[in-house]
Amino acid sequence: MADLFAPWGFWSGLPCAIETAPPPFATLDRVLLELPTLELRGRAADRGRKGTPVLIVAPFALHDAAIADFADGFSLAAVLDFAGPVALTRWKSATADMKLLTIDSYLAELNVAVDELGGRAILVGLCQGGWLAAVYAARFPAKVAALVVAGAPIDLAAAPSQIVENVAATPAFWLHGYLSAFGGLAPGEHRRMQWTRESLDTTAREALQREPTPAQQAAFDRWNGFTLALPGPFFVQATEWLFRENRLARGCFCALGKPCDLGAITAPIFVLAAAGDVVIPPPQTLALRDLCPRAKVSARVAPGVHLSLFMGADMLAGPWREIAGELAGLTPSRSSRSRGLDAS
Repeated sequence: MADLFAPWGFWSGLPCAIETAPPPFATLDRVLLELPTLELRGRAADRGRKGTPVLIVAPFALHDAAIADFADGFSLAAVLDFAGPVALTRWKSATADMKLLTIDSYLAELNVAVDELGGRAILVGLCQGGWLAAVYAARFPAKVAALVVAGAPIDLAAAPSQIVENVAATPAFWLHGYLSAFGGLAPGEHRRMQWTRESLDTTAREALQREPTPAQQAAFDRWNGFTLALPGPFFVQATEWLFRENRLARGCFCALGKPCDLGAITAPIFVLAAAGDVVIPPPQTLALRDLCPRAKVSARVAPGVHLSLFMGADMLAGPWREIAGELAGLTPSRSSRSRGLDAS
């Protein structure tokens, strides 16, 4: 891991594989909205359905958003359907025309997605999507009916992790050299080196918490092999602001022109962590309990690894189903102003 970011000359000599066929979704079969950074997906069957929309804020770090709707029996989107009509942000792999996008660019389009769903939603943030959802909830507290955060880096000082150690050992100027080697983008294949060997070696059985069938193994391999490129400014800001400077926990994260204070969140918060998560150790996520004093925070730690948090059969049947039930009890009906998933 010492070569996390080598001088740009090293990176320029490496090939950059580009995947053209992202993995499919199991149930989210409808594109509700197309934006430069994301595809807002939902279900055709949810058209006109009542209830507060549940918006899954997928990770934008390494893998595709299909992690939340992997397969029959392994779909978080299907479990959350109990709480209300479900939508998901499928972040697009960055291309040359996106190389200047920042965290604010993604927050702004997340805001458009919430407005498309009626202006108020339950946000379910997964991994890197978790900190983005938390930032959004702090920036627009009135637009968030509830916040669910699973396996997300919130307070990077709460527990040691290999990623934080790697970033601390990497001079900031190397990040810019790395981006220069790839035209201002951070390719997914090379960013795999940020992740710990334990997370890279997670098997389909560990992720799904079941022995996979040949078809499930093939689907997992396809999903795991498809990686996303990130815009350079977004990548640098996420690396520096979160993993090096810990701005979110320290209360000095700026979002769309204003300081972002997690203490401003008043909506109910549900936190889920995996006991065996070496990518984001549980204390880094559980820190929300102390950082959000105005919110009622419910926290769960369940057996599993990082990936099983989002697609594991035991996770989905246990803590996620419990969370979906609690969410359903919070906002049983939508307001007359909410369009839900009626958008065409």
